[in-house]
Amino acid sequence: MSKIIRNGALTALAALVLIQLVPYGRDHSNPPVANEPPWDSPETRRLFLATCGDCHSHETRWPWYASIAPASWLMQYDVEEGRSELNVSRWGEGKQEGDEAAGMVRKGKMPPWFYLPLHPEARLAPDEERALIAGLVATFGDEDEHEH
Repeated sequence: MSKIIRNGALTALAALVLIQLVPYGRDHSNPPVANEPPWDSPETRRLFLATCGDCHSHETRWPWYASIAPASWLMQYDVEEGRSELNVSRWGEGKQEGDEAAGMVRKGKMPPWFYLPLHPEARLAPDEERALIAGLVATFGDEDEHEH
Protein backbone atom coordinates (compact mmCIF):
# COMPACT_ATOMS: atom_id res chain seq x y z
CA MET A 1 0.00 0.00 0.00
CA SER A 2 2.83 2.42 0.78
CA LYS A 3 4.18 1.97 -2.76
CA ILE A 4 0.82 3.09 -4.18
CA ILE A 5 0.76 6.13 -1.91
CA ARG A 6 4.37 7.01 -2.77
CA ASN A 7 3.70 6.66 -6.53
CA GLY A 8 0.55 8.75 -6.20
CA ALA A 9 2.42 11.45 -4.31
CA LEU A 10 5.23 11.49 -6.90
CA THR A 11 2.69 11.71 -9.73
CA ALA A 12 0.89 14.59 -8.01
CA LEU A 13 4.19 16.40 -7.42
CA ALA A 14 5.22 15.92 -11.06
CA ALA A 15 1.85 17.26 -12.22
CA LEU A 16 2.21 20.30 -9.93
CA VAL A 17 5.66 21.01 -11.37
CA LEU A 18 4.47 20.56 -14.97
CA ILE A 19 1.48 22.87 -14.66
CA GLN A 20 3.87 25.65 -13.68
CA LEU A 21 4.90 25.70 -17.37
CA VAL A 22 1.45 26.89 -18.46
CA PRO A 23 1.88 30.63 -19.11
CA TYR A 24 -1.68 31.70 -18.22
CA GLY A 25 -1.88 33.42 -14.85
CA ARG A 26 1.50 35.09 -14.94
CA ASP A 27 0.41 38.49 -16.27
CA HIS A 28 0.37 40.45 -13.04
CA SER A 29 0.15 43.79 -14.72
CA ASN A 30 -1.63 46.73 -13.28
CA PRO A 31 -2.08 49.15 -16.15
CA PRO A 32 -2.09 52.82 -15.23
CA VAL A 33 -5.28 54.27 -13.81
CA ALA A 34 -6.85 56.13 -16.73
CA ASN A 35 -9.93 57.62 -15.12
CA GLU A 36 -11.87 57.01 -11.91
CA PRO A 37 -15.56 57.59 -11.27
CA PRO A 38 -16.62 60.72 -9.41
CA TRP A 39 -16.65 59.07 -5.98
CA ASP A 40 -19.19 60.52 -3.57
CA SER A 41 -16.51 60.57 -0.86
CA PRO A 42 -12.92 59.50 -0.15
CA GLU A 43 -14.35 56.95 2.32
CA THR A 44 -16.35 55.20 -0.41
CA ARG A 45 -13.24 55.01 -2.56
CA ARG A 46 -11.19 53.64 0.35
CA LEU A 47 -13.81 51.00 1.23
CA PHE A 48 -14.25 50.02 -2.42
CA LEU A 49 -10.53 49.58 -3.05
CA ALA A 50 -10.06 47.61 0.18
CA THR A 51 -12.99 45.32 -0.55
CA CYS A 52 -13.38 45.24 -4.32
CA GLY A 53 -10.26 46.82 -5.79
CA ASP A 54 -8.25 43.67 -6.38
CA CYS A 55 -10.67 42.55 -9.09
CA HIS A 56 -12.38 45.77 -10.13
CA SER A 57 -9.50 48.21 -10.62
CA HIS A 58 -5.93 48.45 -11.85
CA GLU A 59 -4.74 48.50 -8.25
CA THR A 60 -4.69 44.71 -7.83
CA ARG A 61 -2.49 43.35 -5.07
CA TRP A 62 -0.87 40.15 -6.34
CA PRO A 63 0.10 37.91 -3.38
CA TRP A 64 2.91 35.36 -3.58
CA TYR A 65 0.55 32.51 -4.46
CA ALA A 66 -0.58 34.41 -7.56
CA SER A 67 2.55 33.02 -9.23
CA ILE A 68 1.84 29.36 -8.50
CA ALA A 69 -0.55 27.36 -10.67
CA PRO A 70 -3.37 26.49 -10.33
CA ALA A 71 -4.00 29.41 -7.92
CA SER A 72 -2.46 31.78 -10.49
CA TRP A 73 -4.98 30.63 -13.10
CA LEU A 74 -7.93 31.26 -10.81
CA MET A 75 -6.69 34.68 -9.75
CA GLN A 76 -5.94 35.78 -13.31
CA TYR A 77 -9.39 34.67 -14.45
CA ASP A 78 -11.12 36.41 -11.53
CA VAL A 79 -9.26 39.69 -12.15
CA GLU A 80 -9.94 39.60 -15.90
CA GLU A 81 -13.62 38.81 -15.31
CA GLY A 82 -13.97 41.45 -12.59
CA ARG A 83 -12.33 44.16 -14.66
CA SER A 84 -14.59 43.30 -17.62
CA GLU A 85 -17.73 43.85 -15.49
CA LEU A 86 -16.64 46.92 -13.52
CA ASN A 87 -13.27 48.63 -13.67
CA VAL A 88 -13.05 51.86 -11.71
CA SER A 89 -9.61 52.54 -13.19
CA ARG A 90 -11.04 52.88 -16.70
CA TRP A 91 -14.21 54.72 -15.81
CA GLY A 92 -16.15 55.98 -18.79
CA GLU A 93 -14.68 53.40 -21.18
CA GLY A 94 -17.04 50.74 -22.43
CA LYS A 95 -19.93 49.24 -20.53
CA GLN A 96 -19.62 49.43 -16.74
CA GLU A 97 -21.87 47.62 -14.27
CA GLY A 98 -21.54 50.22 -11.51
CA ASP A 99 -25.27 50.35 -10.85
CA GLU A 100 -25.14 46.65 -9.89
CA ALA A 101 -22.35 47.10 -7.32
CA ALA A 102 -24.50 48.10 -4.33
CA GLY A 103 -26.93 45.24 -4.94
CA MET A 104 -24.12 42.70 -5.19
CA VAL A 105 -22.70 43.81 -1.83
CA ARG A 106 -26.17 44.03 -0.29
CA LYS A 107 -27.00 40.46 -1.37
CA GLY A 108 -23.67 39.09 -0.11
CA LYS A 109 -22.49 38.16 -3.61
CA MET A 110 -19.52 40.51 -3.44
CA PRO A 111 -16.88 40.05 -2.37
CA PRO A 112 -17.17 36.35 -3.23
CA TRP A 113 -17.03 33.87 -0.34
CA PHE A 114 -13.77 32.31 -1.60
CA TYR A 115 -11.98 35.67 -1.58
CA LEU A 116 -12.51 36.50 2.08
CA PRO A 117 -10.44 33.79 3.84
CA LEU A 118 -7.20 34.95 2.21
CA HIS A 119 -8.13 38.65 2.29
CA PRO A 120 -9.39 39.47 5.77
CA GLU A 121 -9.03 43.20 5.05
CA ALA A 122 -11.99 42.83 2.66
CA ARG A 123 -14.28 41.65 5.47
CA LEU A 124 -16.20 44.73 6.52
CA ALA A 125 -17.84 45.47 9.83
CA PRO A 126 -21.61 45.98 9.51
CA ASP A 127 -21.32 49.78 9.72
CA GLU A 128 -18.57 49.78 7.06
CA GLU A 129 -20.71 47.59 4.81
CA ARG A 130 -23.66 49.97 5.18
CA ALA A 131 -21.35 52.91 4.40
CA LEU A 132 -19.96 51.13 1.34
CA ILE A 133 -23.45 50.31 0.03
CA ALA A 134 -24.64 53.89 0.57
CA GLY A 135 -21.50 55.22 -1.10
CA LEU A 136 -21.89 52.87 -4.07
CA VAL A 137 -25.50 53.99 -4.52
CA ALA A 138 -24.44 57.65 -4.32
CA THR A 139 -21.59 57.10 -6.77
CA PHE A 140 -23.08 54.66 -9.30
CA GLY A 141 -26.81 54.53 -8.68
CA ASP A 142 -28.67 51.37 -7.76
CA GLU A 143 -30.04 48.86 -10.22
CA ASP A 144 -32.27 47.45 -7.45
CA GLU A 145 -34.09 50.79 -7.14
CA HIS A 146 -35.23 50.49 -10.75
CA GLU A 147 -36.76 47.06 -10.13
CA HIS A 148 -39.30 48.29 -7.55
